Amino acid sequence: MLFSKTILPNGLRLITVPMQDNPTVTVMVLVEAGSKYETKEISGISHFLEHMCFKGTVKRPKAIDIVKELDGIGAQYNAFTSQEMTGYYAKSDRRHFGKILDVVSDIYLHSTFPGEELEKEKGVIVEEIKMYQDLPPRHIHDILLELLYADQPAGWDIAGTPDTVRTTTREGILKYRSEHYVAPATAVIVAGNFEEAAAKKALTEAFSYMPTGKKHRKLKVKEVQKKPGLAIKAKKTDQVHVAFGIRTQDIYDKRNPALRVATALLGGGMSSRLFQKMREGLGICYYIGASTEHFTDHGFLEITAGVPAHRLSEAIIAILEEVRVLKSNSITLSELEHAKEYLVGNLYLGLESSDSVGDFYGAQEILHRPVLTPKEAADAVRAVTKEEVSIVCKKYFTDSRLNLALIGPVEDEAAIAKLLTLDS
Repeated sequence: MLFSKTILPNGLRLITVPMQDNPTVTVMVLVEAGSKYETKEISGISHFLEHMCFKGTVKRPKAIDIVKELDGIGAQYNAFTSQEMTGYYAKSDRRHFGKILDVVSDIYLHSTFPGEELEKEKGVIVEEIKMYQDLPPRHIHDILLELLYADQPAGWDIAGTPDTVRTTTREGILKYRSEHYVAPATAVIVAGNFEEAAAKKALTEAFSYMPTGKKHRKLKVKEVQKKPGLAIKAKKTDQVHVAFGIRTQDIYDKRNPALRVATALLGGGMSSRLFQKMREGLGICYYIGASTEHFTDHGFLEITAGVPAHRLSEAIIAILEEVRVLKSNSITLSELEHAKEYLVGNLYLGLESSDSVGDFYGAQEILHRPVLTPKEAADAVRAVTKEEVSIVCKKYFTDSRLNLALIGPVEDEAAIAKLLTLDS
């Protein structure tokens, strides 16, 4: 699956990924703007701006004008905000490439941010924040981030707080947009079934007059930890929701394939060590898994589960024991190959649609990583050795990197804290 990259004179990057056997095409715009580019006073403004881009443009004055046009061709469309990027995309039958390009470029470049819509959207976003806080398996991730990074952008909720949302102004959004939505910080990706020469011409015309101002940068994340960290949010729930966070490395680190393999050994799929121990062996949970999160200047390995409150200590002991066992280098060659093929298989299965392919290439480009093809990414995983897995486990599975966040009816915090060790 080859790709082509073009840089326009204004600095905007175009990535095209032909998929001639696919019936769809996706147009995606990604920009280096997210919660890590914010201050405490405007926390959540990246996410608010994303919402407002669908509220009307010069060409399409009302929100209904945008969504009706996309619905009328059966398109799928959405937007998202993360810590380090914001994205807008639409996917449709290949015949409608011109239409979705026109709409996506219009909302990105020509949104009008009507004041009355902004005031209404404040209520929508506040309810979105409350919705996620009412979902412990989702909200536990926010509690863990706050524990890991405290009062800095990496530790804040991407949506902000109800207070920062309610005090957001149209002038503030326009200022933030002018500082971040500039051509050198933007990548446009087209993936799917399209005629490449015509697509590049259309993309160039659509984005050639984009602002080229200087991009405002973000502050580097500060990480200070000497002993295990613990955060508990008391909530009357039937389960205690558990999230371990182990500090690791940034997105550019060459050891990431080995860390991904270690994570798959722990909690990747139903044959993983944690799933077999916790669900099949102890019958202590319904969901458990492990994943890695990498950013431009930090990263962590996360293990999540939902367990009965009366068996919380047992669950914590069992999970940490599996981490310690993996750290002791108890990996067979067959288990190593199994984990690697699990990752490679999931990589390819996740790239069956044009929007997922667009996200795969676009995320690499917008974060200024060397853009790998799926085959190159798979080859990097298959090249991982037992020794490399052992090195990352010994480096990162330590008390000075260990953190635990809990949501639920936890009664004895001191007793839980005593269980948190990976060094013994």
